[in-house]
Amino acid sequence: MGIEGSLVGGRYRLDQPIGRGRAGMVWLAHDTLLNRTVAAKRMYVQPGVGEAAETAVQEGRAATRVLHNCAITVYDVVLDGTDPWLVMEYVPSRNMADFLGEHGSLTPEQAAFLGIQLASALTAAHQAGVLHRSLEPGNVLLADDGGVKVTDIGIWGAGPNPAFRAPELAKGGPVEPASDVFSLGATIYFAVEGVPPFGDDGTPRQPQRAGQLTGALMKMLREDPLSRPTLSDSITAFQAITQGRQTAFIPPTAPAMPTVPIAVLTPRVSPPAKQPVIALSPAKIRALILTVAMVLCAVLIGIGITQLVFL
Repeated sequence: MGIEGSLVGGRYRLDQPIGRGRAGMVWLAHDTLLNRTVAAKRMYVQPGVGEAAETAVQEGRAATRVLHNCAITVYDVVLDGTDPWLVMEYVPSRNMADFLGEHGSLTPEQAAFLGIQLASALTAAHQAGVLHRSLEPGNVLLADDGGVKVTDIGIWGAGPNPAFRAPELAKGGPVEPASDVFSLGATIYFAVEGVPPFGDDGTPRQPQRAGQLTGALMKMLREDPLSRPTLSDSITAFQAITQGRQTAFIPPTAPAMPTVPIAVLTPRVSPPAKQPVIALSPAKIRALILTVAMVLCAVLIGIGITQLVFL
């Protein structure tokens, strides 16, 4: 267990707890080496399993390969004594389970837009060779700025939530990319319906609010993993529902107004227009000189005549 103010791995100072998941406490921490804010959590280690800590470290290192705008970046995995700790980017957010519990379900179009982002992040993880294995509403983060982040990619922890676990995993089968498709479908189902797709006894629930999402979700929730659509197919289906609209939802934790003062724009006053300069041709210049010379001659003649008369 972490203690506020303690230094994990000789580097990460635990400042305050910011959340709790099924796998343990998440801390707001400070990276004393790079001077940045991070999130840190002690990874779940199954009691009585000799290589559990080593397995957790391997999972954490694999998770560092996943880079996507909709996935929480894992910076580091360290051992603090015998306890493995995961160090991740910190994003002010709330997990989707808490958000839905307080504010209710999403609309089908909102849920489809959410599905596009989650499926895109899972696709990036699969391309990096990492399966999520335990996607559920609790590890989907709704950021204060309206973004969406998937966390715990590739981290088995205490195991998947049975309500969102693919049936082949419940039977002891291996994890496959299609298993993440099922969990994604169950998560989106929960987002729009407010309940998991199957009851406690395993009985399928009929969608009541999913609307145009129903067909896509039912395909993702098929029992046979070979008959489920791929993540790419699911993204295409979700895009057909959103029709290119970004129907994002901003959690109430986000500031209602911009935090940066809006500059007051003063009207620009145009400088007075300059009078045009008259261009003189060589002929006009000569005429002007002759005129001035004639005037001077007339003045001199007048002065001479005056002197002769009065002297």
